[in-house]
Amino acid sequence: MAERSFVKEVQMLRMGAGETFTGEGILAITKALLENGVGYVGGYQGAPISHLMDVLADAQEILGELGVHFEASASEATATAMLAASANYPIRGAVTYKSTVGTNVASDALSNLSSGGVMGGALIIVGEDFGEGSSIMQERSHAFAMKSQVWLLDPRPDVPSIVKAVKDGFELSEASNTPVMLLVRIRCCHVHGSFVASDNVAPQMTVSDALENPSRDLSRVVLPPASFMQEKEKLEKRWPAAEKFILDKQINEFFGNEKSKVGIITQGGMYNGVQRALHRLGLSDIYGTSDAHILCLNAVYPLATSQILEFCEGKDAVLVVEEGHPDYIEQAIGHMLYKAGKRTVLAGKDFLPKSGEYTGQIMLDSIDRFFREHAPNALPPAVRSPNEPEKQKHADLADLVPLRPPGFCVGCPERPIFAGTKLVEQELGEHHIACDIGCHLFSVLPPFDLGSGTMGYGLGPASASAFRNENPDGKRSISFIGDGGFWHNGLTSSIGNAVFNKNDNVIVIVDNYYSSATGGQDILSSRAVNKTKNTQNSIVDAVRGMGVKWVRQIDRTYDVSKVRETMKEALTTKVPGPKVIVASSECMLNRQRREKPLLAKLAADGGRTEKPRFGVDEDVCTGDHACMRLSGCPSLGVKDTGDILRDDPVASIDQNCVGCGNCGEVADAAILCPSFYETRLVSNPGRFERTRNRMAGWFIARLQSWRDGNRSFLEGGAK
Repeated sequence: MAERSFVKEVQMLRMGAGETFTGEGILAITKALLENGVGYVGGYQGAPISHLMDVLADAQEILGELGVHFEASASEATATAMLAASANYPIRGAVTYKSTVGTNVASDALSNLSSGGVMGGALIIVGEDFGEGSSIMQERSHAFAMKSQVWLLDPRPDVPSIVKAVKDGFELSEASNTPVMLLVRIRCCHVHGSFVASDNVAPQMTVSDALENPSRDLSRVVLPPASFMQEKEKLEKRWPAAEKFILDKQINEFFGNEKSKVGIITQGGMYNGVQRALHRLGLSDIYGTSDAHILCLNAVYPLATSQILEFCEGKDAVLVVEEGHPDYIEQAIGHMLYKAGKRTVLAGKDFLPKSGEYTGQIMLDSIDRFFREHAPNALPPAVRSPNEPEKQKHADLADLVPLRPPGFCVGCPERPIFAGTKLVEQELGEHHIACDIGCHLFSVLPPFDLGSGTMGYGLGPASASAFRNENPDGKRSISFIGDGGFWHNGLTSSIGNAVFNKNDNVIVIVDNYYSSATGGQDILSSRAVNKTKNTQNSIVDAVRGMGVKWVRQIDRTYDVSKVRETMKEALTTKVPGPKVIVASSECMLNRQRREKPLLAKLAADGGRTEKPRFGVDEDVCTGDHACMRLSGCPSLGVKDTGDILRDDPVASIDQNCVGCGNCGEVADAAILCPSFYETRLVSNPGRFERTRNRMAGWFIARLQSWRDGNRSFLEGGAK
């Protein structure tokens, strides 16, 4: 199950012409796809476009009514390969992937797709972001667009512009026979707004129609000599066609005072940030009417040389606002100005940071510096006067808020896996540990401090493949891979590779039933029944099918003792070949999403419900905090008892506890610490339970009264 349901919201996708559609960016993108006759949609989830895949999954009934095929792709490479349907048939197709992580995976298929070209519109929706918003590695998809000659749209982050960009993307693709990448940042995906809807349009040819009428065009097959002609076609036919379309359709937009002696050329996705900075500097009103002249590049590749030179004509200086590095746009514009012999000063990364996210404060400071150097008189007197108080700045949160590294959720079943690993290392010594992409990567942080790096999704075991101990009795490496990464890429690239090369190391497959790190989507091994997907496929069977001989299944990862003993066996067994441990327990976050509504309804209907909770007996706890050194659960903390005879605070469990029991099991080398106790919160108890509770309460009260009486007697005797 996904982390968020859009079952109600997707009904808005049925809106017709003239109706006002109001909603989130990802819903608007889906509506735009339907309005523009998309024939098939696929993709792989990942922030910030995870919810787009969730919307599409919840809208399958509506997609089916229009004859639109949808599938959740196994990887971004699989998704891109789907677009081959647009190569030989006039079918519009769209796929999604996360940022440059997705473009990395899809690179091979993307190169082949762009080389052969497309007949129907092919749109690749990429969740592109820098900083802490969504991206892991800080790279740009722009490089892939340049490498493969794929056109790149980066729309302004408002709903009407996003909807228009989908339409423009399909038309640009068909006009130039080239795939188009549509960059949507967090500001696009989750912005809310309205636009006037149009009727949904069924595809002019469905994928079923294509199957009944097969077609082939040898010139689109990437094979010499056709591939050499395709390269020539890219440069001599497709590129000019793309430039012409961008100019004729006015894809890029001009704002502000065209007579200004300075200008700003900005990526579309940065436009709102630029306008906000100008407003704070007194150079723009709240409606975006600016004193500066702005060229907003909704199409950032290719750039139309004539348009850039026209914008720069008569200007003393132009600032290029381009997030990320390298500065591809700035370099291209600089080359245009140089070739044309223009004297306009080009500014960019000398005022703006070379790396990182362009936050509001960064944008404000950079644009302020640009104007102070190149157009100080354009600034209002209150801003430019050195005698005036310094303009208000927002406090840097890094100076106010302590660092809070990411970690496992409360009750996460992956936490005890790494607790068991730490216990094994205490006995057998440290090992080289390779990590993978997913929630389990948090194991590199305190309190576990395990792992030395990660090389990509599904490649954890592959990244440890070079470590072969020539001593048969020596140490083995340990590598972790999640169930999502296993099915995405790991079955062949990691498991198959280890079998083929007779790798002797240990591989732990963390199976939490979902692609949890991307929002809890179902995968091949999910235990739930999915009406439209084939689930409940065994990871163990798949591993054995690849040729692994030594396989162990752990069905309850909270059993720290079993995790420790299984890991120890894997590290010491004489059985040759890779040793694979499949450690399975349901993602607690998804489990709570699934169970909480059911329990709430049962309680509301008068039914009996029971919730486990753990607590710590303050009188028994010694304060050694062993439970925390191998846990790190957010619900487990410390508490000052107020007892002057205690040097250390005792352990304490807050109300976020879900009763998984991990904190008690890992304490004192996986033996349940006597200070931990389990209790049950019962709603709508039966008559016997209520009577027993009253009797227990009366008895406890009597004991407390007796204890307090003895304490008073002893204190009186001491006097």
